[in-house]
Amino acid sequence: MHSSIMKILKLWFLHFLIFQSFYFTQSSGFNPTAVKVDVGVILDLDTTLGKILKSCITMAIVDFYSNRSYNTMIVPHFRDSKTDVVAATSAALDLLKNTQVMAIFGPQSSTQADFVIDISNKVKVPIISPATSPSLSPQESPYFIRSSWSSSSQAKAVAAIVKNFGWREVVLVHEDTIHKVGLLPFFTKYLSESGAFVSNMTAISPSADKDGILEKLKELREMQTRVFIVHMSHRHMSRFFKLARGAGMMEEGYVWIVSGLITGLLDSESVEAMQGVVGVRAYFPRSSEVRGFEERWRKTFYEENLEFERPEVNVFGLWAYDIMVALAEAVEGVDVTYPLFERGVPIMGNVTDLEEIGISNNGPKVAPLMRNFRSEGLSGDFMTKKGELQPSMFEIVNVIGNGANPVGFWREDRGVSKRLEGDGGGDPGRRLGTVVWPGQTSEVPRGWDANGRRKKLRVGVPLKGRTSGLISVKIDVTTKEVKPSGFCIDVFEEVMRSMPYVEYEYVAFNNGNSTGFNYDGLIEQVFLKKFDVVVAGITMSANRSKYVDFTIPYIESGASAVVPIVDEDNAWIFMRPLTMGLWLTIGAYFIFTGFVVWALEHRVNEEFRGPPLQQVGMIFWFSFSTLVFAHKEKVKSNLSRFVVIVWLFAVLVLTSSYTASLTSMLTVQQLDPADIRDLTRKGEYIGYKEGSLMRSVLESSKAEKLKVYTSFKQYDQGLTLGSGKGGVGAIVDNLPSINLFLKQYCHKYTMISSTYKKSGIGFACQKGSPLAPDVSRAILQMKENGKMDEISDRWFGQENCGCRNGTTIAGKRLDLDNFKGLFLISGLSSLTALAISLFIFIYKNRSVLTTHGPIKRKLSDLAGAFDREREDKSSKEPRTSSEERVVEEGRISQDVELSTIELMVVNNTS
Repeated sequence: MHSSIMKILKLWFLHFLIFQSFYFTQSSGFNPTAVKVDVGVILDLDTTLGKILKSCITMAIVDFYSNRSYNTMIVPHFRDSKTDVVAATSAALDLLKNTQVMAIFGPQSSTQADFVIDISNKVKVPIISPATSPSLSPQESPYFIRSSWSSSSQAKAVAAIVKNFGWREVVLVHEDTIHKVGLLPFFTKYLSESGAFVSNMTAISPSADKDGILEKLKELREMQTRVFIVHMSHRHMSRFFKLARGAGMMEEGYVWIVSGLITGLLDSESVEAMQGVVGVRAYFPRSSEVRGFEERWRKTFYEENLEFERPEVNVFGLWAYDIMVALAEAVEGVDVTYPLFERGVPIMGNVTDLEEIGISNNGPKVAPLMRNFRSEGLSGDFMTKKGELQPSMFEIVNVIGNGANPVGFWREDRGVSKRLEGDGGGDPGRRLGTVVWPGQTSEVPRGWDANGRRKKLRVGVPLKGRTSGLISVKIDVTTKEVKPSGFCIDVFEEVMRSMPYVEYEYVAFNNGNSTGFNYDGLIEQVFLKKFDVVVAGITMSANRSKYVDFTIPYIESGASAVVPIVDEDNAWIFMRPLTMGLWLTIGAYFIFTGFVVWALEHRVNEEFRGPPLQQVGMIFWFSFSTLVFAHKEKVKSNLSRFVVIVWLFAVLVLTSSYTASLTSMLTVQQLDPADIRDLTRKGEYIGYKEGSLMRSVLESSKAEKLKVYTSFKQYDQGLTLGSGKGGVGAIVDNLPSINLFLKQYCHKYTMISSTYKKSGIGFACQKGSPLAPDVSRAILQMKENGKMDEISDRWFGQENCGCRNGTTIAGKRLDLDNFKGLFLISGLSSLTALAISLFIFIYKNRSVLTTHGPIKRKLSDLAGAFDREREDKSSKEPRTSSEERVVEEGRISQDVELSTIELMVVNNTS
């Protein structure tokens, strides 16, 4: 009774303060003609948020009318909904019927607002509510204006936090109410887009007692996932975290992310229980106006609520302030119509409350102005669009000490950033400030506990492995202990040594049946969650990845063939090192180079002169003799020497390359045939391993004659017999199995280069399991530090074999592309020398070109000049007197002969 009286007195005192404020305002600038506009305010006045909203609304009205002239004045009428849906609805009906308000602010919870919004749509009175549930849509309710950000907007920010720290699996913990459940699809969607998987959704009833919540916490503790996203009202959130701390779930290794974090609404005990929690809240700039408002508000709020030692205003209070300013401006911009409500006509004499209230004449004028409004308010850029307050930036906070410590920001166009201006790039670990997680640790939790519900990780291994070198399983008869061995096991155990927090045990699975091996059965066991991970030589495929998550491959895979080694027996093998195009090009260059040398030496070198056939023979002889460096002719022209030097270098490169390629072909034993398709075309039988994916590979290559084998010994027998004697011409298997086979038989068989590439062999984990990325990182580390090579050498090394990995590589044929540069240099050198020689020749015989006569005669004279041998003055020696006498006698005899011939010609003419 006493407490009720105190509440009534306190409520009367609050109303008194409000009217005192109005009196002070009106006395300083009172407008006696101002139209009084009644506005209803429905709040949960017993809650901290309700008290904050009430004080902010009062200050907004006082500030608006004290700073400007006005023609209308809002008069607030407060009602207490007492956190009850019925009370909130009754308060709304009372305000509409008895006070005839033009608009209503509130109620503050989504459950209460749901009923009031339906009433407002019927009477056409704007309802301005901070209800955040996305199930309340302003687009479907033309008289509903949301004065806060929809809770769906924070789902993207929460998903961005999960993505930033690389967590793959999360659990959603939510309050089991219709409006809290409405946010779950948004969380699921945005988390999925961020690469995270929602493994479980745990609902907690608002009416659940302590034992009921502890039972839910026990279920959460037994899950492998350690990343929990909590979506509750602050009242239920406070009780939940107090119990979670008592259950030992606020320790190291746990991650708690809460939505709509408002630490100012939580008591000190609740904040203490939430140490290490990460959350998001709407960001507003701490401008000088905001700081000044906070000082005035704190003083006013403390006077009205003495139980708060250090009150703090939150963004909901600033939004309420800005929306009331927007409402005052909207009311100022319309002409108030009387009567305020147009009453409806009763039906059959029965009058309901809504019919008695009627339809508002002013609500349709105010609603459009409120649904699309923009201003620069205390909360920053305040904008409503189609009745929805538009979100801008979220602040990421970490509960430490007595409150929330900001560690970063999130904006849709910038992502997660440490600073306000945005720095979303770079190392993800540095995009936020230092976060102190539960257990007072700054090390980012893994986000999962491998042991979880069971004490040990269940690792499935096949009782029957296709290849003993990859995996072989034995079971101790006495202890029933599973003892696997092989390459796959060595890799897995090395991975587990880098993850000491994981305890595991091997469980054998009988994957053999009447039809042979069945690795898909192992995949099915993982999908059914009988195993956490499977270790075997399982080839990764698109179909299998639908049921499990594979780690990155720890060994290369692909379909390759093993064939017997045969000696090359080909009479024309000496032609194989060079392609036909290259052979023809070399021949053409031999002839071209010989012609260039002849053209340069013909006039100065007697060895390049003589009858035409002899000169043609000299062209071929000189060029081809350079092939073995057997040319004996000496060149005298410097241009010829230049051409020959370049050509000899080209010949040296060509002969060396040819020799190397031919040597490789003669010394390396070749494959016959060189491709699996050759075997198929020849009708050879091809063998493959039982139960593997190789049959589908062979069928895709249209191989029809197939034989199934189960062991390396059968491989050897089949290849030794050959197709003609009941065996096979080749064995097709994956690379790891072939490498193990060739370790024993590399002197008899060899491998054709891999034809059908596969994804590789990896470990299969449960779908969405966080184990897969951790194991993948460990595999990458093993490849970088050399551990993987050590294990591979131990199992696949071929110390006793003369060939490497059992693979022989045929010598590569050389083609024209390999020597383009060489031929280009040689050709340009020859053409350049020929052009220079031709220019000099024409210049010296320019008198022939300048004479009068037909072109044919000039060309004939030039050809004759070219054919005449040019005296080499540099090698000419002085003649003796006897030699000069012989020459003179010869000249005289020539003159006599010419005179005789001329005389005979004259006589004949006469």
